[in-house]
Amino acid sequence: MKNFSTNGPLFSSNFSLNIRGRILDLSIPRVMGIINVTPDSFYGGSRLSDPANAIQAAGEMLAQGADILDVGAVSSRPGAQDVSEAEEKNRLIPVLEALRNEFPECAISLDTWRSKIAREMHHRFEIDMVNDISAGTMDKGMFTTMAELGIPFVIMHMQGSPADMQEHPTYHHVVDDLLQYFAERVFRLRKLGINDIIIDPGFGFGKTVEHNYMLLARLSAFRMLELPLMVGISRKSMICKLLGTDPAHALNGTTAAHMAALFNGASLLRVHDVQPAVETVKIFHQIVKSGCKGV
Repeated sequence: MKNFSTNGPLFSSNFSLNIRGRILDLSIPRVMGIINVTPDSFYGGSRLSDPANAIQAAGEMLAQGADILDVGAVSSRPGAQDVSEAEEKNRLIPVLEALRNEFPECAISLDTWRSKIAREMHHRFEIDMVNDISAGTMDKGMFTTMAELGIPFVIMHMQGSPADMQEHPTYHHVVDDLLQYFAERVFRLRKLGINDIIIDPGFGFGKTVEHNYMLLARLSAFRMLELPLMVGISRKSMICKLLGTDPAHALNGTTAAHMAALFNGASLLRVHDVQPAVETVKIFHQIVKSGCKGV
């Protein structure tokens, strides 16, 4: 089911996802483009609440090589306040409707922690994946809902909630603690018959800068879970704080971090900037191919 190279850090693994009966091969890492249907996401360039703007951005991302579009209507930036279920739905419906009309075959991931939202948006717009920042901790009905829907499920680790997660993040050992967290949740999901599970360590979600870089350095430890790994580090504070910059000027640092993530086993990159990420994957893949050939 999963075959790993034994030469050095990574590299390629034979993971795949079932997207409406089509197999998305993850042996070459894939890129997920971010469509934020919010007025307050941490990176201003990603705010696309107007359906026309979302369609334009989505078209550009797909043309640049995005494999999946991740649509979210609730900001999860540090300190973000909750949004009602009704407001989340009102933000999502016009954009999802427009995306499905314009790009009926594109793979859409829904960034939500609410099971009712996931169920309704799947039935109305046939979303292809759910990306839950809380891994089912904020809505106890999410696991059973995902078992009913039978679509891929991203479970992310977050300590606390967006409103308070950066106040005092504390771990015994961040990598070991997350491995234990995911192992328990994967066990429960497997018992419900859920097979397409993606792990996201949750960079910036209840972690200090040091925690984040320790996770990045030791991403390969998550291979023991035998599941694809998604990394969301695009323009985040772990890059901005280290480089003394802001999200608008953090693309170069993001690209450097993406290459590190790929060499440590990432199968999916969740990004604001699709073309640079796709180019990073191409260079990574060529390095791996060249190293396997020998000279």
